[in-house]
Amino acid sequence: MLILSACATRLEPLSLPPETSPEPSQSVLWRELQSVRDDDWNFLLNDGATALDWRLRAIDSATESIEFQTFLWTVDTVGQAVERHLLDAADRGVRVRILMDDTFLLGENAATESLRAHPNIEYRIYNPFKRRTDSFVSRQILNLAEFHRLDHRMHNKVMVVDNQVAIIGGRNIADEYFGFHGTGNFRDMELLVGGPIVQKISAGFDLYWNNEWSFPVDFLIGSTPPDPDLDSVRSGHLLDENVHREESEQIRTALWKEMVGGAISGKPVMFLDEPAVGNPADRENAPTQLESDIVELIDSAHDEIRMVSAYLIPTSDFESAIERAEKRGVEVHILTNSIRSNNHLTAHSAYRKHIRQLLEHGADMHEVRVDARDRATYMQTPLEDKMLALHAKLMLVDKEKVFIGSANFDPRSLRMNTETGLLIHSEELAQQVHDAIFIDFLPQNSWHLRIEESGQVQWVSDEQKLNHIPSQSFMQSIEDWFFAHLPIEGEM
Repeated sequence: MLILSACATRLEPLSLPPETSPEPSQSVLWRELQSVRDDDWNFLLNDGATALDWRLRAIDSATESIEFQTFLWTVDTVGQAVERHLLDAADRGVRVRILMDDTFLLGENAATESLRAHPNIEYRIYNPFKRRTDSFVSRQILNLAEFHRLDHRMHNKVMVVDNQVAIIGGRNIADEYFGFHGTGNFRDMELLVGGPIVQKISAGFDLYWNNEWSFPVDFLIGSTPPDPDLDSVRSGHLLDENVHREESEQIRTALWKEMVGGAISGKPVMFLDEPAVGNPADRENAPTQLESDIVELIDSAHDEIRMVSAYLIPTSDFESAIERAEKRGVEVHILTNSIRSNNHLTAHSAYRKHIRQLLEHGADMHEVRVDARDRATYMQTPLEDKMLALHAKLMLVDKEKVFIGSANFDPRSLRMNTETGLLIHSEELAQQVHDAIFIDFLPQNSWHLRIEESGQVQWVSDEQKLNHIPSQSFMQSIEDWFFAHLPIEGEM
């Protein structure tokens, strides 16, 4: 009875005074960069080491504000480094606002416990679980009465510094998104941007920050720990200086000038799902802004579409848009995870049901290999037995438009979760992204799917031709087949 009573207790929305991002900082650094250029510029963060380097450099450059929004933050080598640099910024007087989704906050990690104690750091959790435990299973049971509300998650990944520059894309904060994990790493992609678009990105952050389902950590957990160990965070793990060296202000300014001077111009459009209005349980019936934008983007194609998505489970609207494109004679090239590289087997089980139809409609399909021979591009060496998986989410249209964001092309991203991204109109950036992902489509790095004359779907690499899904084991094949017969596609 006690468990049933606990399950029946629901979290109510919270009304707080609204907060907004400050005006763009006019520090010496940003004024100098504005003298270099004042248009919208874009710098591609293609590999993890570069992405981490510029993320930490941006944090170290902050003088007034940092807005930090993410789905997952693991306190590992990368997570500790980001934590330490954010704390250093707060020590300098920078106002830091952190907004996290609650999916992976089992109990409260060290970042939550430490950072929330700093007077210049505010920490909120979007659409949180009311009853908080260290066990994923017990947390689900104790919050069972609110399953439909909690099934709606915030998948956005954004960082804004001084309202002058922003990073947006697919990376969470953990070793595997930056090439540091010891056994497996993700191929991902982001943009570092500057110019007028940044104020729209920060306004999008404010929209979530001020949402009635964004709760201060103290409200959920209780008062700040009496003796937060911030000093241990300040003296925390230092990254290999070959990846990120501590820099003087002079060197940092020179690096910013060089990067911004060579960055690519492009007209940006922000794609943004609005946070939940009313009960998040009703999200699935609400307008889906980003899905509509993506479908419209596909419908705009005349010649070619290249889409890259970690999880590919087309919704009916998405699949119809692909069919319309192919009927217009548009070439459609797709890269997604293979069964072995997919970190969610159930997602592959749902995707496999669409393979034949996509191929029959003319799609050129590829699946990332865990043993991709060029995987050193995305992870620290030595490679040994490290595996590669895909986490990037992007679309190229007619070699003149680029979408990079947090949204996979599946029902969860397009219908249930919140997502964000940027559509950039730029032939130069489109060519750069095309060149960057070209390597991923090569047969030494991905399986090429095709239908043989016999009618069988075949997986082809530079070494093998298989007439079956290239699973790791017979048991994985059985599990994949089993999940494919469950009515779970809408949850993927």
